[in-house]
Amino acid sequence: MIFENEKKILKIIKYTPSVFIIIVSMIVLTIQFIEKNNTFQKEKVKIQNEYLDRNKELIKDRVNEVYTYIQNERKSTEENLKDSLSLAIQNAHAIAQSIYRNNKDKDPKFVKKLIIEALRDIRFNEGRGYYFIYDKKGINHLLPYNKELEGKSFWNHEDAKGVPIVRQMIEVLKTKDESFCQWHWYNPLNPDVQKRKIGLVKNFEPFDWFIGTGEYVEDFEEDVQNRILKHIRDIRFGKSGYIFIINYDSIYLSHIRKEFIGQNAVTNNDTKEIKKVIADLINISKNGQGYYTYTQNKKPGIEKPINKTSYVKGLNDWSWMIGTGFYQDDMEKSIQDRKEYLDQDFKERLVQTIQIEVLLVFILLLFSIYFSKVLQNIFEKYTKDIEHHIKTNNKQQNMLAYQSKMAAMGEMIGNIAHQWRQPLSAISTTSTGLKLQKELNMLDDKFLVKSLEDINAAAQFLSSTIDDFRNFFKVNKEKATFSIKDVLKKSISLVSAQFKNHDIEIIEDIEDVKITNFQNELIQVLINILNNSRDELVKKDKNSKKLILINTQILKENVIIEIKDNAQGVPPDILDRIF
Repeated sequence: MIFENEKKILKIIKYTPSVFIIIVSMIVLTIQFIEKNNTFQKEKVKIQNEYLDRNKELIKDRVNEVYTYIQNERKSTEENLKDSLSLAIQNAHAIAQSIYRNNKDKDPKFVKKLIIEALRDIRFNEGRGYYFIYDKKGINHLLPYNKELEGKSFWNHEDAKGVPIVRQMIEVLKTKDESFCQWHWYNPLNPDVQKRKIGLVKNFEPFDWFIGTGEYVEDFEEDVQNRILKHIRDIRFGKSGYIFIINYDSIYLSHIRKEFIGQNAVTNNDTKEIKKVIADLINISKNGQGYYTYTQNKKPGIEKPINKTSYVKGLNDWSWMIGTGFYQDDMEKSIQDRKEYLDQDFKERLVQTIQIEVLLVFILLLFSIYFSKVLQNIFEKYTKDIEHHIKTNNKQQNMLAYQSKMAAMGEMIGNIAHQWRQPLSAISTTSTGLKLQKELNMLDDKFLVKSLEDINAAAQFLSSTIDDFRNFFKVNKEKATFSIKDVLKKSISLVSAQFKNHDIEIIEDIEDVKITNFQNELIQVLINILNNSRDELVKKDKNSKKLILINTQILKENVIIEIKDNAQGVPPDILDRIF
């Protein structure tokens, strides 16, 4: 015979594997979806970081390449300038020598004039270069840009740094045939400020002259800058990469959009918060170099806002900001490609999981049907065995319960006997004394009253003891409110006689509180604990002190009852059987 619960178990065995597989598959699919999403998010962050790092390094390298190129060109600026001056002075000297050789039989004044006029209109270096002639006494003979000063003495003339220019040239040419020199002079194109100038002077011995020329470094650098900018404007990389150069006055010097060149970057730019962006970029450049990310309203060729990251580096000598950048929309394309790949991978995994799930459900369903029949036969045999064991076990349990009840009643009767022994002895002694005094005619009223009161007190104690034990044996399953102190006192009183017989001292430190619970069951627990302590304490040496300490305390909403003794403690091998 199979019980209803066992039928349920068989059904569980039959269908649980299939349901389990379905649930596990759903969990696996959910985990895969979450994992795919997490993987995508991680991949997205990874792609973003790799894209940003790679492109940051790329634009940094490109700016540094341009910066290095400019620096190399700058280093060769003065050398190129000196080469051009050397070539120019050799030409002038050759012209002067040729005129002198062809006319040395003529009047020297006439020959000098021929040389001066031959050199007066010669220009080089984009028309900026010209020749000047001085004699060794400091008298000027040729000064094309200011003819009125010709014939004047420049012996005491000093530049902005206080250097006597002509005297310095004369002094150098005493030991050299030609020499480079530097001075500061007013640039005819900007006559308000003296600028640094590099010159070359060469002796012309026939007339004790020296012929010279010079070039303002600033003007020559401007040619170099224009050549450099022309080269940089042609640099392209990627689809829309270019180098931009803005000077510290916010003027475009180089840009992919030619109409921007020469324009103010603040007013000719489609970048969001352009004024702040340009100011920040220039500030970064002045302090060295760095990255900066901002929003450009229109990427070249695309009419929509795009985030752009730029790298700029300052060329402070020329007040240039050199930079380039990359747009972050290309990164979105890489992220979208990766997402599509992950979606396709997830779909393939989903199909595989569903196929495996269907196969497993079918196989497990067959197995579960077979095993459920096998288990049904086992259950039928097992049920019969259980019924037999239950009947046998019930008989044993009833016997044990009866024996336990008899033992408990015997224990309580022993406690009653111990409790009654002293008051019964007192009654016997008092009544015997009364009888003896009566027989000896010694009984007086005072002794009679005292003896009767003692007998009555003993009788009352016996009656109270009977009530306590009767209440203890009452079966009461209703909770009642009672005092912890009263319960402990009553528990101790029920076993106190045997404790006194064995010289066991009970020390109490009780914090009284009222609780609502099952009073008799608590008394039973306390009596069991006290009896266990007694059983161990009586094993101690008779002369040793035997103590039981009872302590109560209140912790928040809990009452803690602690019972300790000075016996040998509970052996570890039976600790798990306590209570």
